Amino acid sequence: MAVMVNIYYSGKDGSARKFAEEMMASGVVRDIRAETGNIRYEYFFPMEDEETVLLIDSWKDQRSIDVHHASPMMAQIIKLREKYDLHMKVERYLSDEDGPTAADKTFIRE
Repeated sequence: MAVMVNIYYSGKDGSARKFAEEMMASGVVRDIRAETGNIRYEYFFPMEDEETVLLIDSWKDQRSIDVHHASPMMAQIIKLREKYDLHMKVERYLSDEDGPTAADKTFIRE
């Protein structure tokens, strides 16, 4: 069962956006996306909160996340979080293997 984690990074004076930019520029994001089991690793910027960045982080299963968390890359991420003095709110979701219901599909435009 796939696992999706939404991480809201919040800081001051644009620090969350600077964090995401450095994660991209340093190659850490590229390396995470190349890890076995990674499905998605993408940053988004909420329109109504300029001091927050949303990371959508999806993995094939819990084991893939555990391997990622045990990797040396986590030390780089933690160091950058501390550099930018970020605080985090985390939401975790498990995939619905059946996908959208027939009723849901009436509202989805592909």
